[in-house]
This record gives sequence, structure tokens and C-alpha cells, in this order.
Amino acid sequence: MARRKRAVEEHENHERWLVSYADFITLLFAFFVVMYALSSINEGKYKILSSSLTQAFRNVTVNASGQVIIPQSALPTQPNVVAPPKPAQPDAARQKQRERMRNMAREIMEALAPLVREGKVRLLETSRGVTIEIADSALFAVGQALLNSESSRALRAVAEVIATSDFPVTIEGHTDNVPINTPQFPSNWELSAVRATTVLRIFADAGVPADRLTAIGYGETRPVEGNDSIEGRARNRRVSIQIDSTLPERPTEVSDEGGVARP
Repeated sequence: MARRKRAVEEHENHERWLVSYADFITLLFAFFVVMYALSSINEGKYKILSSSLTQAFRNVTVNASGQVIIPQSALPTQPNVVAPPKPAQPDAARQKQRERMRNMAREIMEALAPLVREGKVRLLETSRGVTIEIADSALFAVGQALLNSESSRALRAVAEVIATSDFPVTIEGHTDNVPINTPQFPSNWELSAVRATTVLRIFADAGVPADRLTAIGYGETRPVEGNDSIEGRARNRRVSIQIDSTLPERPTEVSDEGGVARP
């Protein structure tokens, strides 16, 4: 039987160009992606990064073992940290004014010496100045806002000391949390406000300029002790005379945009 030779025909692939074409499209896509990324980069940050890299590679050296060595001077430095400013020390004028206020407070305490000995007057020093707290029992009858003759004389003596200075004075009326409801005082708000105004009138009549006087009634809203005891309620019923030692500040106008416009 004759030996039959079968010819093996190789199939020619006519679609090989698609592989090259796909590679080309992929590279083209990557190229446009990179271009887009470069077009949207922050110019300022790019310049900083470029400058840092250039400086670093200029100073790069390679040792015998092939390790890359970057000098310390080529490394980016930390930004300088600015320490917060120290609080300004009071100037000489403020210190002098505060000393004057303290001297005046001592004179006021001398004028109220009988009430001080009875424990009905306290002198407190605050960041604003000094506060003289007078128990309401030393000035008024229960639920009333009329000064008796003895307390009127004591307050006039205080007013004469204050009149010789130029410090602003705020008179605050305070009560406990026991409600009051009378035809004259529907609530503790009215009682505390009228008591503060009564003291203000004594000061004004004694020569303290009206533009330096302010009267405020706080009612029961600012207690210094708890109202759950007789002693605590007695402490809360008081008249406070706040003598302000701070220098007045020149106000500045704020613009609509939130910035300071002008003094």
C-alpha cells in the first residue's frame, strides 16, 4: 500500500494586527490620562516638589556598597514654628489706675466699717476691678426697696468717695429664689431692679456723674450660694457695687464681609 503523505497546512492568522492595535490604543489612553493629570496639578505644589527633588538629586552620592546617601542639608526642613505671643503685661497707666481704685476701695470700706464688723459687707477683687457686696438686710426691709436713714448715710459716704474718681460704677440688685408677688413687685426681677436704682439715685444725688452709673436687676439668676439653706438665701440677697478699673477701649466697626473696617 502506497504510503500517503498528508500535507499539513498551517492556518495563516490574518488578525494579528489587532494585538498591536490594542496595545497602541492602551498606550494612547494612558498618555491622555497622564496629560490630564498633569494639566490639573497644583502649580505651586508642583514647583515645590520639583525644586525639592532637583536639590536632593544634585546632592545624592553613592558609597562603595551601592547605597544612596542624601546629605542632611538636602533633606526638606521643618517649617519654623512661631511661638504664641506672651500675654502683654499691664502697662504703667493701667497699674497706676488699678492702684488708685484699690485706694478708693479701702476708703469705701472705712466708710462702711460698722457694717463690715457685722459681716454684712465684703470686698472682692476681680479682673474688672473691685466689687463691694452689701447684704440686703443692711439696706432694706424684707420685700421692700426703701432705704432706712442709717443705710442712706452710709451709702452717701460711699458715694462721696466714688465721686472724686472717674471709674465707671455698676450697681447690681440680687435676690434669693423665694418668689414675691405684690402690687409693687410682681417678681424678684422688679424688686432687684428697683433696689439697684434706689442705690443709684443716692449716688447721683451725692455727686457721682450719671454717665458713670449703671443699675441692673438680676433677680435670683446669679446666686453666690445655694438657696437650700437660710444662710445661703441670706447671702444671695445682696446689692453689689462694681467699680470698673479697666481702661475704655476704642470701638472698631466690623464690615459686612467680616473684616474690621475702620476705628
